[in-house]
Amino acid sequence: MAGSRRDAESKRLPYTPIGVTYAVNNKPMDDKEFDYLIVGAGLFGATFAHLARKNGHKCLVIDRRPHTGGNIHCDNICGINVHTYGAHIFHTSDREVWRFVNRLVPFNRFTNSPIAVAADGKMYNLPFNMNTFSQLWGVRTPDEARAVIEEQCREAVERMKAEGVTEPRNLEEQALSLVGRDIYELLIREYTEKQWGRPCSQMPPFILRRLPVRMTYDNNYFFDSYQGIPFGGYNRLTDALLEGVEVRTGTDFFDSPDEWRAKARTTVFTGAIDEFYGYRFGRLEYRTVRFETSVLDTPNFQGNAVMNFPSKDVPYTRIIEHKHFEMFGDEVYDNPRTVISKEFSTEWREGKEPFYPVNDERNAALYARYKELADAEPDVIFGGRLAEYRYYDMAPVIRKALDLWK
Repeated sequence: MAGSRRDAESKRLPYTPIGVTYAVNNKPMDDKEFDYLIVGAGLFGATFAHLARKNGHKCLVIDRRPHTGGNIHCDNICGINVHTYGAHIFHTSDREVWRFVNRLVPFNRFTNSPIAVAADGKMYNLPFNMNTFSQLWGVRTPDEARAVIEEQCREAVERMKAEGVTEPRNLEEQALSLVGRDIYELLIREYTEKQWGRPCSQMPPFILRRLPVRMTYDNNYFFDSYQGIPFGGYNRLTDALLEGVEVRTGTDFFDSPDEWRAKARTTVFTGAIDEFYGYRFGRLEYRTVRFETSVLDTPNFQGNAVMNFPSKDVPYTRIIEHKHFEMFGDEVYDNPRTVISKEFSTEWREGKEPFYPVNDERNAALYARYKELADAEPDVIFGGRLAEYRYYDMAPVIRKALDLWK
């Protein structure tokens, strides 16, 4: 072997993440076929593979699903890009991330402006803004709206004080202290209980750290500087990220994990961290989503991409009309059909796709035990929502991968 370990360390390739060391003249110190085995072709895995390839590394990406892209994958139905695993709207204030994705594929101007169809039969703009408050209370000015909210929040805090409580004990008390009873009862409580499958009074307050309240007539759901959808759908983004990378779909890492890991110097694992360790300490809990997708013989079903249904009397949480992500104005009528997806939030069970980590003390403690094992792995990088047991928007996933190569 040429040189000592110190020599090898000093001659690492630029931007080499942890776990990979090269000998002099950039020759690998072993006969591994790949520098990186990347388990999962979702956004984190695809972004990592793209950056690794750009830096001269050979990667193999495998995924048990029959397609790449993870949950941002789209199916083209009737000329419409359908978000197979639910609505994905790219938004960020991170200029570097925005420029990174736009160099791969240009993004359109889509702005997320959801509407809630409440139990009273009326429609309310989201997020909570002056349009919402005008619809609720008939107010016109920010001062009028603020006065109503502050009075209702004050009543909620006084009720807690009367019970000897100074801080919210659960999600219900948290919401009431942030936005008051009217908004909570009409637009938050039943929707949240459908989403998580348990009463708000039994959920921890930290799930709802803040509720954005805007004293402007602005229906843009996000505060970020940039948002949009890739022209042609998210598959174009995934394809651009994985260009020049060897990819094998329909391939399950867990069928022969030792064999797969033997192919590369470093494994990048983006799957469920508890599965990686054979559920040694028990299973982490998730919520999942069931989709009912339909093709309708109408060019415009609901006039908006995202429609929420907070009432418990409606079994689904929202309806997505996919064409509105990429078709605007009269363009919607160029296609005489539309595709909608109804979303039903349910408890996760084996065989279902895990979507949302259950944020409670039990799962936080369990994940901490798995993370302790992961931190001690010398040749495995864990990344993405399942490997880190956290909810990720798309931009922070890309940011994490970018930071690994800095």
